[in-house]
Amino acid sequence: MFAKVHHLPTRSRRQFVRNAFCGFGGLALAAMESGQGASAYAQAPSLADRILHSSTGPAKAVIFLFMAGGPSHIETFDPKPLLNKLSAQKRPAEFGEAKYQFIETDARVLGTQRKFAKYGQSGIDVSDLFPHTAKCIDDIAVLRSCYGDMVVHSAAQYELFTGRVIPGFPSMGSWVLYGLGSDSQSLPSYVVMPDPKGALEAGQPMYMHGFLPAGYQPTMFRPSQRPVLNLDPPAHVSPDQRAATWQLIQQLNSAATGPLDHEFHARLDAYDLAFRMQSEAPAVFDLTRETQETLDLYGVGHEPTDDYGRRCLLARKLVEDGVRFICVVSGGGPGNMQWDAHGDIEENHLRKARETDQPVAGLLTDLKRRGLLDSTLVLWGGEFGRSPEAQSGSGRDHHNLGFSMWMAGGGIQGGRIVGATDDIGLRAIDKPYHFRDIHATILHQLGLDQHQLTYPHLGREERLTFLEGKVIQEIL
Repeated sequence: MFAKVHHLPTRSRRQFVRNAFCGFGGLALAAMESGQGASAYAQAPSLADRILHSSTGPAKAVIFLFMAGGPSHIETFDPKPLLNKLSAQKRPAEFGEAKYQFIETDARVLGTQRKFAKYGQSGIDVSDLFPHTAKCIDDIAVLRSCYGDMVVHSAAQYELFTGRVIPGFPSMGSWVLYGLGSDSQSLPSYVVMPDPKGALEAGQPMYMHGFLPAGYQPTMFRPSQRPVLNLDPPAHVSPDQRAATWQLIQQLNSAATGPLDHEFHARLDAYDLAFRMQSEAPAVFDLTRETQETLDLYGVGHEPTDDYGRRCLLARKLVEDGVRFICVVSGGGPGNMQWDAHGDIEENHLRKARETDQPVAGLLTDLKRRGLLDSTLVLWGGEFGRSPEAQSGSGRDHHNLGFSMWMAGGGIQGGRIVGATDDIGLRAIDKPYHFRDIHATILHQLGLDQHQLTYPHLGREERLTFLEGKVIQEIL
């Protein structure tokens, strides 16, 4: 049985105008009160300029070094000697239960072949996977007690980036841009540099702007030595001709729409940005202007560090030119091409560490010597860690109950360890910190209040930290 229709269809233009009269009056009143009509869009400030936030924190930008797939805390920053003593045995009952995706009920504890040593004045233990990063440990705060809610890649990646376990919500990069606005006129303010080996389980939605206006979406760079195509302006057209043509196009486009058409204006802004990038930004993408010493520092021109080294170096150049949020992804494509070591933890992590260790250390070193580390918050980590038990004999499964991430720069106190997992790395037991606490700390260091950085959506004031995030005071 069909539901009754409680509205009358509009049959003529006169009926439509009569029925919508009050709506038109409301629009007119709003325009009068704001002092702006539809044609004033070009002069109107962006949403980011209008909200009550400013960059008052020590950090002005964020670089997220995303180790996609889930690096093992046990093999990297959280040594567990007891694992080797218990290797090939059942997990002792006193450590409790854990839900995994692939591990069988009769799985055995897997010891580690990695060697740990203490580095820096702080004496923090770092695995032999990261000899270069170990030299920077006094600038790094290691968070050994991170945890999340999900044990599958896609949901965990959504939670890491957006604070929710389903797609459709804004990423932390979009929230940062919404809160602080752009600090660059010739470059995108939120950039994602994916791994050239392929896409991830959560896909592009984890990086996206969700229900925020389209102007806060990321710019996805191409995973190649030419991250942005067509930067070179046409040789047969003078700069003045191009500027005049662009101004005419902008005027025509602006006259054809109103101020509330966010999707259309985001498209116009993208075209405007592309024009300015052709005019002003090619030097940012030209790594040949860097000294050989700098290229060597990142491992550019050498395998297996060339790709990630190029992207980390480009991240430094983007920060130097005012880009707010940059995500540099390590890991892409199926399973073992990420830090997703189901079959062989040794082969996988040795390979991924060789690709990333030198570029990551090069980035920290370069930021520090250029005076940029104090104002750039660097975050390292994945969507979860790896299990103490073995999978397939020599691999490890996904593990969300306790794992490691680290932060550096942007007002973070380096040379510190916060929190702990139990003696086999199964569960965060001392000062556990959820992803929302990571988000709250990032916002805090940028001078943003998690309670004020909100956006109305479906009758609710939404925010990045969802329920409540705790700022990690021990590292500030």
